[in-house]
Amino acid sequence: MPDSNKNKFSKNIILNDKNSVKKNVELYLAKYSSIAKLEMIRYKIPASITLAQGILESAIGEGKLAIEANNHFGIKCHKKWKGEKIFHDDDEKGECFRKYNNVSESFRDHSLFLTSRPRYDFLFNLNINNYKAWAKGLKKAGYATDTKYPQKLISLIERYNLYKYDKKSYNKFGNDFISKKRYKKHYVKSGDTLYSISKKYQISLEELVEKNNIIDNIIFVGQELIIPIKSKLK
Repeated sequence: MPDSNKNKFSKNIILNDKNSVKKNVELYLAKYSSIAKLEMIRYKIPASITLAQGILESAIGEGKLAIEANNHFGIKCHKKWKGEKIFHDDDEKGECFRKYNNVSESFRDHSLFLTSRPRYDFLFNLNINNYKAWAKGLKKAGYATDTKYPQKLISLIERYNLYKYDKKSYNKFGNDFISKKRYKKHYVKSGDTLYSISKKYQISLEELVEKNNIIDNIIFVGQELIIPIKSKLK
């Protein structure tokens, strides 16, 4: 967790490769790898790093913060946070953590957290495929106080081959779909629904959901959606 090192469950992920843990990790990846890949495209954060942090910080989605607050990255409230809150014992008792409406919001906030704070700026000068440098850089920038934080992330990435998501992100989406500009962006506003957005841009609900890897048909205000422009737009 940012400014924390008390995730005891996460240590078991590193030290024990029991079938149950492996299965849970595979389920986690099946649910959230597509979100991590899209975040990589938009914010240039390696999907492997995002997934490793999510697995570690959320206890494979089974930690209290993940279950009760959809918080998969242990991000605390901080002074400017105006969203919902949940209180949880960490470095101190009853610390304030961010609470999200859904997991997608947590992944997006993780991207914004790293891209909006100057102390992480140097990370974006690193090769996006250099997950080892990113893992060490997160510790250097103060994301966590755990001295073994980089090793834990690297171990997860290598044990579960998370680096493959870095390459697939750019080959499948970045070079083919994004870089050729065959899309436009829509930022979700209050009152938007998947149906109204699909009607506005004359695309099917199925295509809108597929292109944006939307889980459980949930969208949130401020979310950036990719809209294919192969259809005529109004």
